[in-house]
Amino acid sequence: MIALIIGLSLSFIAIGVLYYLNNQLKKRLEKTNKALLVFQKEFTQYQVDNDKRTREDIVSREIRFDRVAKCIKKNEETIYGVNKRMPEEIKKHIKHIELSK
Repeated sequence: MIALIIGLSLSFIAIGVLYYLNNQLKKRLEKTNKALLVFQKEFTQYQVDNDKRTREDIVSREIRFDRVAKCIKKNEETIYGVNKRMPEEIKKHIKHIELSK
C-alpha cells in the first residue's frame, strides 16, 4: 500500500515536471520563432537596400560612361576635322615659305 502511494506520488511529480518542461520548451520556441521572424525581416530589408544601392551605382556608372563616350566621340570628331584640314594648312604654309625664298 505504501509502495502504491509512493509510486502514485512519484508519477504525479514526474507528470508535473514533464508539464513544466513542456511549457518552458514552448515558451523558448515562441521566443526563437519571434526572433527568427524579426531577423528575417531585417535581412530582407538589408537585401532590398543593398539591391537598391547596387542599382543606383550601376545607373550612375552608366550615366558617367555615357558622358565619357560622348566626350570621346566629340574629341574624335574634332581630331578627324583637324586631320582633314591639316594637309591644306600645311600646303598654305609651305607655299608661303617657298614664296618667301
